[in-house]
Amino acid sequence: MYDDKIRKKLRGEKLALSHQMGKKQDFQLFVPNKEFKKLRIRAGEYEVSEQDLERYSRQMLFPPIGVQGQHKLAAAKVLLVGMGALGTVLSSHLVRSGVGMLRIVDRDYVEQSNLQRQMLYDEEDVRQAYPKVIAARRKLEKINSQVRLETEVADVTPLNVESLTDGMDIVLDGTDNFQTRLLLNDICFKRGIPFVYGGAVSSNGMSAIFVPGETCCFRCLLGSADGAGGQTCDTVGVISPVVDMVASLQATEALKYLVGASSARRNTMLSIDIWNNQMHDMKLPEPSAACPTCGKQQYPALDVDADAATTMCGRETVQIVGKLPFDLTLWAGRLAAVGTVSSNPYLLRVQLPEGERLVLFPDGRALVQGTEDTTRARVLYDRYIGS
Repeated sequence: MYDDKIRKKLRGEKLALSHQMGKKQDFQLFVPNKEFKKLRIRAGEYEVSEQDLERYSRQMLFPPIGVQGQHKLAAAKVLLVGMGALGTVLSSHLVRSGVGMLRIVDRDYVEQSNLQRQMLYDEEDVRQAYPKVIAARRKLEKINSQVRLETEVADVTPLNVESLTDGMDIVLDGTDNFQTRLLLNDICFKRGIPFVYGGAVSSNGMSAIFVPGETCCFRCLLGSADGAGGQTCDTVGVISPVVDMVASLQATEALKYLVGASSARRNTMLSIDIWNNQMHDMKLPEPSAACPTCGKQQYPALDVDADAATTMCGRETVQIVGKLPFDLTLWAGRLAAVGTVSSNPYLLRVQLPEGERLVLFPDGRALVQGTEDTTRARVLYDRYIGS
């Protein structure tokens, strides 16, 4: 806790505060004296604790946020879907900024190729084959134990997206595929929740915030396209700095919304190419009356069959969603005769004699790794799991 005495140093521009953590330690808080006094008075009005005053002092000294904005952040509930490259940066920003609750959802586990750009993970996570949300939670809890973290090892589908978005103030896109983005877009506009889009591939990135009742939706920009046929990280790669930049843009728009800074929000789709030093800002169009989502309120993505086989970006992997959960212990015994089985409490892996690898999750999902051919993946799945 802070001592009551605040003493001036270096001509009143720096403060040395006494901090009690087992023993008294001096540390420097480089804040002008009069500004910090104002901050403490405002913090008292909003019942901000001394601990939070210390942790978030630099953020609260930023006038557009202030103590009132910090108070709003502490009450905010955020859904982040996708804990890959964008998601790891986004979650770090949100936890460090002090949101009240963060729900993170991802269907995948940590692999060696992730470490180049997915900032929360390390080699031990790869060795243990932890699901990304489990590995991320362990890191995020150490960054800010005050934030309530909820984790879901799951694919986001029309069957669970309603429950995942229950009570959320904003939804952030950390995904790598347009099918999930359209699903998030449709549920957000159906329920009146802002959706913050982000995408990064090669050295290019894009970001925008879509607010129901104020802007067009993500589907308006795509028109009749579904995002297929464009560049992906498995065809042209991706460099990590562009991921950081896009996720930071997303996090900034989320902070603006959550603290109520509506006049500061961007109403554009911002595109960047950091390798070729290019930036383009495109004003979002008006909502289209012909759009199935924000024009006709039909929300087509919510009606899509959830068990379709889908390829996963940059992975040579096809995901197949079954109708029944997997008992990992039972399946470890069944598949032991097929190939080498390894497992942890969250997943089971078996190397198939055909060369591919099969990964099973308790929620009924299966990954067929080593192919992008959905037909071949379905044949292998039916052969070893059943149709």
